[in-house]
Parts: sequence; C-alpha cells; structure tokens
Amino acid sequence: MDRPCSPLAQLMLLLLGLLIAHAACAAWEQQAADIMGTRVRVEVWHPDAARRERALTEVLDEMRRIDETYSPYKQTSELSRLNREAPTGWVPVRLELMKLLAQSARVSKLTAGAFDVTYASAGRYYDYREASAPNDATLRAAVAAIDYRHVELDWEARRVRYRHPATYVDLGGIAKGYAVDRAIAILERLGIEQGAVSAGGDSRIIGDRRGEPWVVGVRHPRRDGEYAVRLPLADTAVSTSGDYERFFERDGVRYHHILDPMTGRSATGSLSVTILGNEAMLTDALSTSVFVLGATKGIELINRLPGIDAIIIDPKGKLHYSDGLLDPSGRAAANDVPAE
Repeated sequence: MDRPCSPLAQLMLLLLGLLIAHAACAAWEQQAADIMGTRVRVEVWHPDAARRERALTEVLDEMRRIDETYSPYKQTSELSRLNREAPTGWVPVRLELMKLLAQSARVSKLTAGAFDVTYASAGRYYDYREASAPNDATLRAAVAAIDYRHVELDWEARRVRYRHPATYVDLGGIAKGYAVDRAIAILERLGIEQGAVSAGGDSRIIGDRRGEPWVVGVRHPRRDGEYAVRLPLADTAVSTSGDYERFFERDGVRYHHILDPMTGRSATGSLSVTILGNEAMLTDALSTSVFVLGATKGIELINRLPGIDAIIIDPKGKLHYSDGLLDPSGRAAANDVPAE
C-alpha cells in the first residue's frame, strides 16, 4: 500500500503545482493597439519571453505598414494615390496591391458582384459620424461607377487604371483579413504554435489554448454586451460583419457601412454574418458578400464552398447555419441563443 504524503510533502506538491501553473500563465502575452480604424489584439503563448515580445512587435508593425499602404483615409497611402490617378490613366503599383485587387475581383466573380471594392464610389459620400448620406442624384451618379470590372490590371507592366472616371476603391472589406493572415504568418515563422490575432471583426487562431479550444463569441446584433452564438474553435479564421458597427438612424432607417453594390445603399438582407474558414482574407470578404446576399442566397453560396461555414442572423433575428455547422439531425451544433 502506498504511504500517504506527509503534510510538508503535500505543501511542496501544492507549491510545485502553483509554480507550474504560474509558468504556463506567464508564457501567455498579449498586446492591443488602435490600427486600421479598429482595435487590433494579439495574444501568443511561448515559453521564451523574448520570442513573445518579438512576435507582438512584428505583428503590430506589419499591421501599421498595411494601414499606411492601403488606407483610403491617408492621403500618402498607395491606395489613395491610386484613387487620385487611376481614373485618368495607368498607375504603377507594387505587386502586393495587384494581388489584393486580383483577389478582390475573384471574390466579386464568385459572389456575382455582392462583393465589390468599388462600392466606395458611393460609400465615400456617407459620413456615419455626422449622420450624413448622399442625396439621390449623387447616389445615382456614384452607382454608375461601381463595378469591379472598372479596375483594370496590367500584370506585365504591374500597373492599374480605372475605366470609369468616378470609380473609387476601398479595400476595407478584405484588407483587415489580409492583415490578420500576414500576422499569423509572422507568428508561425517565429515558431509560435498557439495564439490569436484579431482586427475588429476579423480573427484567426493558430493551435488551441493549451489543451482547450478558444471560445469566440458572435455579438448579439441588438443587445449590447450579449452574444448570439459562442463557438469553440482551434486553427480557424472567423469574420463577422454586422449592421451595428458603423451606422446612424434617421426616420426609422438604419444607414450602415455595408452597402449593396447594386444600389449604393445599406444592405437590408441581414443583421449579422459570421464566416468560418482557413484564411481571414477570404472570410473577411465573404462576410460582407453574404451580408449583402441575405440568408437564403448566402447559405446557398457557402454550402458550395468547401471548408467554409456561415452563421447568418436575418432581419427578424432568426439564426441560419450552413450545412457544416449542423449535426446529423439538422440541429445547430453551435451554442446559440435566439437573436430576436
């Protein structure tokens, strides 16, 4: 028979357990900063403190670089230069921007135009802080400039031009996801196997959380501080688009920043859309696309895409799930609550 530990031995074992737990907790480190018009958060686990510090620094530096390069609100950015010059002729650009525009066009084709970075031809006339929307005449003229095919790419000369003089591009529907993917690539290069990066509604997770899944909450679109869905995740990218992010209300109408490219007006088919996949750049773009498409067409699209899932909250507050999130009985496998 094993002899019971003495009180001193029990105390030493308890202290040892506390030290191990403290060491595990101490190996987690996080940092946050306001970049790209949103809150960027990075959290990593690694036993080497210097490695953790380097990872956080390099990720935030890369986020700032992407913001400086592709923000339409910074006059010195490459995208702002493109918007100024491309309506009148060819503009040389870096390969990275060519690839972002090409990926945007691919998603536009995939979604039959529900995703379109030229939506900003109308979107730039909205001011959500000042509760200002364009008048009908301005909107009609702007909608004529919305068409991803207006953005012409010359790969051989690495240059871009716009085929319509009023076309304007905003990469906000794909650039944050791209930045998150770039951040994850940095973590992986540095040997970080467990961590998470988020930029507003776009997140990506590598590994699990020391043997437990990360739990990501989908915000309730009409109840502050509450979640409509909680998702246990590992090694996943997740993006959420909602009509509560940037908006104002006037005469009972909610004007929000997710515009239907066909009309230049705020899309009305959804309250919130969450997309899960392998890469944040794609989940970012698809969350916007499906929001515009609405629940029926949105779920039909997602069910055709391997490795992609969706949770949609429609205007009545009903939750819709893609097939990959349903159990064999047809019930949602996620932990949700009614969104009404």
